[in-house]
Amino acid sequence: MTSFILASGSPRRRELLGQLGLSFDVQAADLDESVHGGERPAQYVERLAREKASAVHSKRPGSIVLAADTSVVVDDAILGKPGADASEGAAMLRRLSGRSHQVMTGVAVAGSSVESIVVTSDVVFRALSEAEIAWYVSTGEGRDKAGGYGSQALAGVFISEIRGSATSVIGLPLAESVELLRRAGVRLPWEP
Repeated sequence: MTSFILASGSPRRRELLGQLGLSFDVQAADLDESVHGGERPAQYVERLAREKASAVHSKRPGSIVLAADTSVVVDDAILGKPGADASEGAAMLRRLSGRSHQVMTGVAVAGSSVESIVVTSDVVFRALSEAEIAWYVSTGEGRDKAGGYGSQALAGVFISEIRGSATSVIGLPLAESVELLRRAGVRLPWEP
């Protein structure tokens, strides 16, 4: 059987795939994730997903590799990960407060070829108070997450609506990813 590799260090992506009962190895790709000049957000996430999948596949030929990249986009600008910078995390949350933004996830599967897709979901935040923003930033939860928040945990209290794939907002659109894996030859748990 062909080996299946998740090219991501994200525990959220591992958990989403693991819940399906898929067996896979994990091998994160180490790439420069800078945005290229003039690159639109959807082009950016798709390019990174394709580059990550291809980089890991080149080290493990014959395998099937799934990679993804997620960005939070507001006013056509990509919000990165704030890291330990509490003021940057708070600024991101202020920018998202009381409005809609997009979460774009590029997914690529490399096997005999590379196939990719971009899934865009709209997320609506209710208006946030300064106290809520300070509390959330102090938890540290959003430091390593695009846009400075994680929808599947504490920041879920800020989200009033998601239009599109809820799993894409977490980091991996399952319906689309499973279809790419099926077409690449990964045997899914419900198949004979």
